[in-house]
Amino acid sequence: MSDCKALQPIAVTVPGVNLGSYIQAVNTVAVLTAEEERALAERFHFEEDLDAARQLVLAHLRFVVHIAKSYSGYGLPQADLIQEGNIGLMKAVKRFDPTMGVRLVSFAVHWIKAEIHEYVIKNWRIVKVATTKAQRKLFFNLRSMKKGSGHLTQAEAAAIAEDLNVSTRDVFEMEGRLLSHDAPLDGSPDDSDERASQAPIHYLEDRRYDPAVQLEEADWESSNSERLMQAIGSLDARSQAILARRWLSEDKATLHELAAEYGVSAERIRQLEKSAMDKVRSVLTA
Repeated sequence: MSDCKALQPIAVTVPGVNLGSYIQAVNTVAVLTAEEERALAERFHFEEDLDAARQLVLAHLRFVVHIAKSYSGYGLPQADLIQEGNIGLMKAVKRFDPTMGVRLVSFAVHWIKAEIHEYVIKNWRIVKVATTKAQRKLFFNLRSMKKGSGHLTQAEAAAIAEDLNVSTRDVFEMEGRLLSHDAPLDGSPDDSDERASQAPIHYLEDRRYDPAVQLEEADWESSNSERLMQAIGSLDARSQAILARRWLSEDKATLHELAAEYGVSAERIRQLEKSAMDKVRSVLTA
């Protein structure tokens, strides 16, 4: 049995209840020595001792708070950032191998940041702002790498692209995304009448399934079909047959096939077809 001392129970609630009390509570948990950490990690890794895992997590909650504070510039609740970081910490504890000879905090940083990054990207805007690896790198680094608040020059974008191993096009695209903002679909209650009329709801509306529009389109199609049949009916029998075989039949006939059937040349069939089409067109446009 290891001589590692067990951590005393502490009143650690979730960050969202009272963030100040939570931070004060996690800071009272003693930092583990290398020997204590290794003993707990071995108990969990080799014996699946869940109490050892709990003690490892509790002893590193303060580090999650420290990391989460560096993401306060994204306008997201600090408590939520800490919660996501805690998930990353628990994943790190689960995957930590004490035989590798590194401290847990060094191993856990990647997992803590990965969870916070995913949360920030999903919640910073309504539409996910970064999906590719290049976009993620730019999202978390572009603002700090810009020299001023103005738009990037071609030379600045090229330098950033080289530093992050991304394309200049990716740099300019992410700059545009960072400078944009979400627009409420219905506009803001405080908008003036003129501004409210410019809300996206007014120009993004899909009228395809409006009953009035559907009825109008159905009437238009019915009227056109009726006029087309009347126009075709005004042709002589041979012209009607040629149009039907050339355009209305599923198994459409060629000019040469009709020529052989009627005992005339293919050119004559073409002339008859054109004449019939002109007559139909004149009736429909009258």
